[in-house]
Amino acid sequence: MSAGPRLIVALDYPDRAGALEMAARLDPARCAVKVGKELFTAAGPAVVEALQARGFRVFLDLKFHDIPNTVAGACRAAAALGVWMLNVHALGGRRMMEAAREAVAHAAEPPVLLAVTVLTSMGPGDLAEVGLEGPPEAAVLRLARLARASGMDGVVCSPRELSALRTALGPEFRLVTPGVRPAGAARGDQRRTATPAEAVAAGADHLVIGRPVTRSDDPVGILLTIESEIGALTPSDGPLP
Repeated sequence: MSAGPRLIVALDYPDRAGALEMAARLDPARCAVKVGKELFTAAGPAVVEALQARGFRVFLDLKFHDIPNTVAGACRAAAALGVWMLNVHALGGRRMMEAAREAVAHAAEPPVLLAVTVLTSMGPGDLAEVGLEGPPEAAVLRLARLARASGMDGVVCSPRELSALRTALGPEFRLVTPGVRPAGAARGDQRRTATPAEAVAAGADHLVIGRPVTRSDDPVGILLTIESEIGALTPSDGPLP
């Protein structure tokens, strides 16, 4: 399983045209791209295939959360599509995550399988409203340990939990971090944020960066600035062929 690029650009667009227009301004040797619910619902698997045809590794960010059999089928379909990375919700529980793991295990190139712990938009008050008492960090650590025990390759977590997760779960467990904002950028709807340098120093393997790149007049320039800041001038396993 390849390590892949350190930087992942979130193509959070409402249609195929906008996503592919931005992709044309990016370099697949420098970043992967993320396809989320809005874009995938609007454009379907065809947009994933179009991005792959341009040389991009694709993180399919659909956060599957359902009964084990349904999630297994969805993960199997995603693996057949050839995505590099996909995710499920850790709150789906051990049996659901184990079913997801089994579903992708025999793919020609098994994707990196992640569990989402606590959404980066949620603070203590949000968690309390859904019955999860205590700080987000405690819930994240509990769910991340369950994810590792259930066969996940890593978790999606905010920058604020990185250090504790890296210490608790070791160097091989992947930590994928949204909520990354270059210094001076607006937080948007992310509550638990950090700069790229802070996130990498705390243990992040991959950084998901959206609006600071996609709303910039110079998206490649923003990526180069981030790469310089974190010392990741090329993908961790080299450019794609």
